[in-house]
Amino acid sequence: MSGEPFAHPALFYGDPRAYLDGTVPFVRAAPAAGEPVAVVVPGEKPALIRDALGAEREGVRFLDMREAGRNPGRIIPGVLCAFADAQPPGSRTRIIGEPVWAGRGPAEYPACVQHEALINAAFRGREVTVLCPYDTAALHPRALADARTTHPVVIEGTEQRPSAVYDPEGAVARHNLPLPPAPAAGPGVLHVAFDAERLSVVRHLAADHGAALGLAGAALDNLTLITAELTTNSVVHGGGRGTLAVWAAGGQVLCEVRDRGRLTDPLAGRRPAAPGRRGGRGLLLVNLLSDLVRTHTSPAGTTIRCHLGA
Repeated sequence: MSGEPFAHPALFYGDPRAYLDGTVPFVRAAPAAGEPVAVVVPGEKPALIRDALGAEREGVRFLDMREAGRNPGRIIPGVLCAFADAQPPGSRTRIIGEPVWAGRGPAEYPACVQHEALINAAFRGREVTVLCPYDTAALHPRALADARTTHPVVIEGTEQRPSAVYDPEGAVARHNLPLPPAPAAGPGVLHVAFDAERLSVVRHLAADHGAALGLAGAALDNLTLITAELTTNSVVHGGGRGTLAVWAAGGQVLCEVRDRGRLTDPLAGRRPAAPGRRGGRGLLLVNLLSDLVRTHTSPAGTTIRCHLGA
């Protein structure tokens, strides 16, 4: 793809034939180059590529992006890095990752764009190629325009060109959007302020409220852990205090923490845990446990909102 250590092209396709023409040769070239390869795409597309490969699919790692990457904030540490870091040192890695598809909801989309932009920083200098397909027939033109800002190279048919509008930092900033306000306190909505002395109390309140909203088992445990990590992070890094809100909407339970801290590292929570390192894993755990994480940060403070399936 490029002489640079890291390559991150966008593949624009308009029909299944163009999709296979762009993805299957990419996968087939991996064994000859001695490169491990993973295919992480949504819905029926893993089967589409697998069938086109035939016997050559042996050794290829296939994942459904709807499951593995339903939270875009999980994809870098839990999918891309997890695969690349498991390979022998010195070997180049190939990954097809399709995080943006027509079924993504509007709450997910800004997180998808930020994810695509942050791949460039997360893998800078590494021997990795991440090919990202974009469906020109099904996606809104805005998604294709954003893809040009988050990918240094765009492939259309047989043409491969540098993007003239590549600007990943700008893409992250443009999608650092204020979140819709949480509903007002009332029946079914928990609002509570906290500081260091109330961390345990708030955690229990969130768990009780989540259970009342229908969470149980692992989902309820996840809410409890997420609450503990976010509120502790606010006390340690966000000015010593904050506010928690928990409510239900659209078949999910939402957990939101606001504080006066400013999140200055856009990759926070997206780096894999360093072996032997203590601490610094709170936001990573939040991303790994949530179905969606949206963040807005400004000089006035930071809001982190997590969605969990009920």
